[in-house]
Amino acid sequence: MGEMPPIRTTCPYCGVGCGVLATPQSDGNVVIKGDPDHPANYGQLCSKGTALGETLSLDGRLLYPQVNGENTSWNTALDHVADRFKKTIETYGPDSVGFYLSGQMLTEDYYVANKLMKGFIGSANVDTNSRLCMSSTVAGHKRAFGSDTVPGNYEDLEHADLVVLVGSNMAWCHPVLHQRILAAKAQRPGLNVVVIDPRRSKTAEMANLHLPIKPDGDVALFNGLLQHIVKTQMVNTNYVGDHTSGFAEAVGATQISEAELIRRTGLSEAQIHEFYSLFVDTEKVVTCYSQGVNQSTIGTDKVNAIINCHLATGRIGRKGMGPFSLTGQPNAMGGREVGGLANMLAAHMDIENQTHRDLVSQFWGTSNLAPKPGLKAVELFRAVKSGKIQALWIMGTNPMVSMPETAMVAAALTACPLVVVSDIMAETTTSQFAHVKLPSIGWGEKSGTVTNSERRISRQRAFLPAPGMARPDWWQMAEVGKRLGHENAFGFRCPAEIFAEHAALSGHQNDGTRDFDIGAYAKISAKDYDALDPFQWPQPKNAQPCATRFFANGRFFTPDHRARFVPTKLPIKQSRKSKSKMVLNTGRVRDHWHTMTRTGKSATLSAHIAEPYCEISRADAHNLGIEPADLVNLSVNDQPVTLRALISDKLREGEIFCPMHWSDNYSSVGSINKLVKADIDPHSGQPALKTSKVKIARAEMAIFGFAVTRHEPKNLIADYWAKAITKTGWRLEFAHSSQHQLAELVREIAKTDMHSADVAFRAPRSDQQRFAWFDGVHLRTAIYLASTSVAVSRSWAVAQLDSIFDEPTLRYRMVAGRPSKDMPDPGPIVCSCFSVGANQILDAVANGCQSVKDIGNTLSAGTNCGSCKAEIAELIHERSLLAAE
Repeated sequence: MGEMPPIRTTCPYCGVGCGVLATPQSDGNVVIKGDPDHPANYGQLCSKGTALGETLSLDGRLLYPQVNGENTSWNTALDHVADRFKKTIETYGPDSVGFYLSGQMLTEDYYVANKLMKGFIGSANVDTNSRLCMSSTVAGHKRAFGSDTVPGNYEDLEHADLVVLVGSNMAWCHPVLHQRILAAKAQRPGLNVVVIDPRRSKTAEMANLHLPIKPDGDVALFNGLLQHIVKTQMVNTNYVGDHTSGFAEAVGATQISEAELIRRTGLSEAQIHEFYSLFVDTEKVVTCYSQGVNQSTIGTDKVNAIINCHLATGRIGRKGMGPFSLTGQPNAMGGREVGGLANMLAAHMDIENQTHRDLVSQFWGTSNLAPKPGLKAVELFRAVKSGKIQALWIMGTNPMVSMPETAMVAAALTACPLVVVSDIMAETTTSQFAHVKLPSIGWGEKSGTVTNSERRISRQRAFLPAPGMARPDWWQMAEVGKRLGHENAFGFRCPAEIFAEHAALSGHQNDGTRDFDIGAYAKISAKDYDALDPFQWPQPKNAQPCATRFFANGRFFTPDHRARFVPTKLPIKQSRKSKSKMVLNTGRVRDHWHTMTRTGKSATLSAHIAEPYCEISRADAHNLGIEPADLVNLSVNDQPVTLRALISDKLREGEIFCPMHWSDNYSSVGSINKLVKADIDPHSGQPALKTSKVKIARAEMAIFGFAVTRHEPKNLIADYWAKAITKTGWRLEFAHSSQHQLAELVREIAKTDMHSADVAFRAPRSDQQRFAWFDGVHLRTAIYLASTSVAVSRSWAVAQLDSIFDEPTLRYRMVAGRPSKDMPDPGPIVCSCFSVGANQILDAVANGCQSVKDIGNTLSAGTNCGSCKAEIAELIHERSLLAAE
């Protein structure tokens, strides 16, 4: 059997939308490479994209429909869902049911979901986890432009002379775009990068200027910038006069004194002046912003404060300049295009606009279109908890980890009479509440389209067969639509037919009056859909396909076609710093994604950061008696989370950072959104995920442990544990408050008594204990115990699961916990792409490597996706400081 040709598809992670070449192998593996012809990435992939082949196993997959925990047929499951939805609607009305969707879904899935709920059930209670990601941007765009239009293109980042990154750790969250900026900077050293972020992130490490702004100080900073633009007479008066409205009102409403600006932002006068001077003195400016802007109770005002500055200078609609929202998910944009948010209609139309309502009703052939906006994500789950919503269908997302106030979400799902979950995984933190589980197909199995941050629509193509009885999300919803009596509206036979209808609706009675228009594809055939190349919208019918630059003519989608300045007033109340509480900032790490249902299956991605952590300033750690690698307890209203302490010089006192990925599947109590309060932006409904207040204290533990084992640890009694997959097994961090259960804990991990260990070590004058068990010449389990954090090389111990132990002396190395001189310890993984550790990089520096490029030439680290370049640079700097001493 010959090798299959590569299949052109699109990465399922962030909003960059990288092209991927996937080549299935005869042994069942899939070779993943970047698509050199895709205009989003030109062949580059980040660490997550590169490791996609490791996430395709069927381990843990949901393969059969289940009703009340029992496998059943599709007909039985779908009949049950349709019957329960129908009876609920008849009894309580259409607003008693809801859908909660995902930016992981394909556009075709999204389209059918919105058509069913808004068009035929007659409710707009269909929202998405994209509400948590970029809905403040949607609200800001609509206030300023009259439409949810992203005006930027990726090429603008390479043509700009100043790139401002606001609330964006681009190096870790959009790494391929970050590498495009760094490549442009290498070609044009005059290109400046400014990072505005409370934390000195890896992105900030590579910037010309880092502004460590106070949380939610962005409105003050950009209001001050607007005033500075006026003061320095840098207003583009022709542009403002010809193409905008509301300028004087906005300037009047955004007045701020220098003292107040410094107090609100936490920046020095010199830092503010340097940024303002760079902005006004540079014509080509792109301002990129992401979750640090969106995930706030004032997120919409942050967006408009940024846009105001670009409108005032006329820096929009031209190459190398403009505001640019970077979406977090692979198809948040596609969801917006089909009306995936509860306050939108399909094709970027407005649910409260009667002309739009009539147009959609006529096109869909329905008289039951939802009469008003539906409930947004936080409101939706609150309504489930209160009993207003009696049936909820959750698709492709894990709100028990990603939503704020997860205790509220748990109470809601517990109380809901019908919870339906469509997912690829059998057991998630959310699916444990499901009455009905429906097996969906995943990346590599499904076919459809996604839209990236620059409005580029690309195909995801299937290169693997659907496993078991798994089916597409669109098919599941269409079948329920038929069972509810709407056979004609949901007779789709394939994704191409759905895409064609979606395209036709976008062009229906449009004639340039609405921004989203791909009417050129309204009659696309299945053959042409299969061969569809990536393209940017708009692509109206009867027009030559081309990538249009929005707003180049100064014409917007408001009634008077002028962009609107929006007065962005400062929040009235400024929260005072509490000595007993910290400001909690949440976000992503480099190699994991969302709630780890996909990346948690990859040993490569789990090697970089293997457990949840709390990054805390050195001063706060000292004051609280927290030492490096201690465990810490975070709490809000007796909701506990336990994390590993990471003491850092990269954030100010009173602030901590914790990643959002870990669920109960991978840690005991590491799900950080338990502590996040569900406060929302009044305009967008987006929850604030970066400014909650939490208590923090050192966790008192009697025993700490680390283990490597060939079998997955389950049902552990330890007060704290965090596990991560390795190439041939698992690694486990654990701790317990009592020594009395130590023997039981060891038995749980090793599956045998500690006294049966093949090799054991107990230090005579310390509490260290170490045990190892072997199956023939292979290590089965090794456990290391101590009264403080275990001092064992993790990467070396993990590698021993792949070693051969054919001599007794080799076995004793396991309990020594470190390699011999002839087996160097690579140290903690820095470069996931090539499995290069920190010790290897430091050794290379000691042997003459003086730059990131030198390290790449010697060890290959940093030469694939480049996400680790900031860490490499930091290690080189640390080594140089030591050498200077």
